[in-house]
Order: sequence, then C-alpha cells, then structure tokens
Amino acid sequence: MQRILSRTRLRAGREDDYEQAHAAIPDALVERLRAAGVANWSIWRDGQDLIHLIEVEDHRAMRRSLADDPVNADWQAVINPLLEADDDYSGNDDGVPLVWTLEGQA
Repeated sequence: MQRILSRTRLRAGREDDYEQAHAAIPDALVERLRAAGVANWSIWRDGQDLIHLIEVEDHRAMRRSLADDPVNADWQAVINPLLEADDDYSGNDDGVPLVWTLEGQA
C-alpha cells in the first residue's frame, strides 16, 4: 500500500464551495476510487491550500484508470473550476516526495 501526499490550491473565495462538494462525494465515484485501489483519501484545508493523503495500491495505476473514466470526468467538471489548476490525470505524478518517517528509521 502506498501513501501519497499531494497538494492542490483553491481559487480565492471557493473554499465553502469545495467543502460543500466534499460533504459527500457521489457514490459512483466512491465505487470507482475503490475499484482503482484507493483504500482511503483524506483532505485537509489550510486557507486555500489543500493537502491530500491518498492510501492506494498503485498511485500511477489509479490515476491512469481514472484518466478516461466518465464518472471521474463528471467529478472533475465540478471540482476543477474551484481549483487554481486543473488536474487532467496525465503524466507520472508521484505526489510530494517523502523525506523521512519515524517508523522508517526506528
């Protein structure tokens, strides 16, 4: 299981819209995320900065499987206007590089 940290940034003034959209994401999207190997996805917000912790079997494979998924495309159509930069699920994103963990050293 991989733990991937990722960052996105909200457009100014869209904080409430983003939180309302995430009050409960569509069940169909939950199903697609689970099918793509996502065990959990947590999001923290600090002002306009969003921090995502994704626990997933294979992050790159998950992104590839969702890139052309119509359910994910519908969700991105809702979310991307709230963000400063769209996520088109292209490339080989590995999130924020891990530097150190206590459990890794102990």
